Amino acid sequence: MDWLANIPLIGSPIVTILAFVVLMGIVVTIHEYGHYIVGRWVGIHAEVFSLGFGPALWSRVDKRGTKWQVAAVPLGGYVKFLGDRDAASTAASEDMDEMNDYDRRRSFPAAAIWRRFVTVLAGPVFNFILSAVIFTALAMWQGMATERPTIGEVAPLPYENQMQTGDVILAINNEPVSDYQSYYAAVSVLRETGDLGDVALLVERAGEMREIRVPYLYVPLVSAVTPLSPAYKAGIKVGDVVMAVNGAVIRSFGELKLAVEASLDQDIILDIWRNGERLELHLKPELVDYPNSEGGFDKRVLIGVGGGFYFDAATQTPPFLTALEVGTRQVYTVIDSSLNGLKHIILGNISVKNLQGPIGIAQISSAAVQTGTLDFIFLIAVISTAIGLLNLFPIPVLDGGHLVTYVYEAIMRKPPNPKFLQTVMAIGMVLLLSMMLLASYNDIMRL
Repeated sequence: MDWLANIPLIGSPIVTILAFVVLMGIVVTIHEYGHYIVGRWVGIHAEVFSLGFGPALWSRVDKRGTKWQVAAVPLGGYVKFLGDRDAASTAASEDMDEMNDYDRRRSFPAAAIWRRFVTVLAGPVFNFILSAVIFTALAMWQGMATERPTIGEVAPLPYENQMQTGDVILAINNEPVSDYQSYYAAVSVLRETGDLGDVALLVERAGEMREIRVPYLYVPLVSAVTPLSPAYKAGIKVGDVVMAVNGAVIRSFGELKLAVEASLDQDIILDIWRNGERLELHLKPELVDYPNSEGGFDKRVLIGVGGGFYFDAATQTPPFLTALEVGTRQVYTVIDSSLNGLKHIILGNISVKNLQGPIGIAQISSAAVQTGTLDFIFLIAVISTAIGLLNLFPIPVLDGGHLVTYVYEAIMRKPPNPKFLQTVMAIGMVLLLSMMLLASYNDIMRL
C-alpha cells in the first residue's frame, strides 16, 4: 500500500496546491542552486538566493554574505549576483562604477565570458542531472526483468487463473519460450490468431514442469491512467477490469480500444470489475493528438487508459551503470518528445491546447500524488527535464538568451548594444508572458 496515495486529504484543493509547491520547489531549488554553486566555484558572489518572488517570508544571511530567502509567490526563483540590476542578470552599470576593485572582481558583469557562461548554463544542467539521478534511482528501486521470463506479482482478475508468482514460462500455446525475445514472439502469435479464450502455459514451478490454464494475456485490465483524462475524471483506477462497453461484453484490451474508437467521442458506459465489486462508470472519450511511430501525431479517440499483461515480470536489481544508462536515456527521451511536440505545435500539426501552464502542472501533480509516491517522484524528474529544456531556449530573460549574448560577445569581442539588448529583452518577455497566458488559458478551459 502506497502511503502517499492513502493520505485522507489527497484529492483536496489543499493537496493540489501543496503538491505543486513541493514539485516546483524541488525543481527550482536545484536549478537555482546550479547557478549559485557554479558561480561560487568560479569566483562570482551571489547576493540573494530566492525561492519564489515578491516579499520575503523568511530570510537569513550566511557567512559569505549571501541572503537566502523564501518569497511569497512560489512560481519560480532566482539568484541575484553582485552587479546584477535584477533577477534577470541585467547589469547595473551605475553600481559597477561605484564598486571597489575587490567587489568588481567578484561581480557577475565583470567576470570573464566563460565564467558567466558556465554559471548560467549550470541551472539547466543541474535540472538534467536531477532527472537522471531520479530516473536512475527508480530503475534501481523497481529493478529490471530477469533474463528468463518469470512471473512476479499477479493482479486479481474476475477470471479463473492458475498462474502463480515465481512461475517460469517455458511455452505459450506450444510456442517455446527461452528468453523475453522468444516470449514476445510467442505473444505476437497469440495476438495474430485472435483467439480470446484461455491460454495454455508450460511453466517451471518449484523445479517441476507443469501445464496450466490462464486467461487471455491481454484482458481489458487498466495498467495506467493518464492524469486529467476522461478515465481519470470518471474515477477509473489502475487494476480495474473493463467487463463491458455500452452493454457489450469484451474480453481483451484490443476490444476496449475498438469500442472507444467506434464511439467517435460520444458518451459511453463502462462496466467495471474492481476487487470483486461491479461498477458502472459514464465518461466521454476525447479526440487527442497522439504520437505515432514516425515521429508525427495522429488524431485518436481515447479515454486515457493503458493496458498490459495482468502480471509483472520478476525483477532483479540492475548494475549501477546499467541503471544510469536507463536514467540518462530517459532524460533524452523526455527532451526529444518535448521538442517534437513543440515542433508540431509550431507547424500547426497539433493544437496549442496541448500546452500546459501552472494550473495544469498543479493538477497533474495532484493526480500523480493520488496514484502513488513513485509516480509523483517520476513526475518531478519529467518536469525538471522540461524546465531545464525551456530555460535553454534562446529567448531573452531565459538562460538560453543569456548564453546567446555571451557567444556573441565572445565572437565580436564586445557586448551587444545596450539599447538593442533592452529591446530584445522586452520582446522576449512579451513572448514568454504570451506563452504562459496561452498555457494558462488552456488550463482554465480544461477545468
